[in-house]
Amino acid sequence: QVQLVESGGGLVQAGNSLRLSCAASGGSLSRYTTAWFRQPPGKEREFVAAVIRSASGGKSVYADPVKGRFTISRDNVKNTVYLEMGGLKPEDTAVYYCAAGSPALSATTYLRMYNTWGQGTQVTVSS
Repeated sequence: QVQLVESGGGLVQAGNSLRLSCAASGGSLSRYTTAWFRQPPGKEREFVAAVIRSASGGKSVYADPVKGRFTISRDNVKNTVYLEMGGLKPEDTAVYYCAAGSPALSATTYLRMYNTWGQGTQVTVSS
């Protein structure tokens, strides 16, 4: 069973950038679709971005609020998935979670399709 550990969160000012990392152990991330979700204060967890497993093409998928600002990537050598976040806004403030699973392509954004989760990392964007 793959295990995930997130890192890279912190406090940044609006307009700045931050890179989150999701390091895996116990299995190769290229075999899974790996996604980032986030949970803003007082709200439900929501999809942010995903990189599809290599066997299904390896493309990236983004939620509309982050398109053009965030970039997800996978380093198969380091067995790590990254989320580069640029042009950060206060509404990006949330706990960010990394998740791995094998959802159908049509279900990539569905939280319940992921069965392995990291512990989360806090991102706070000040105005």
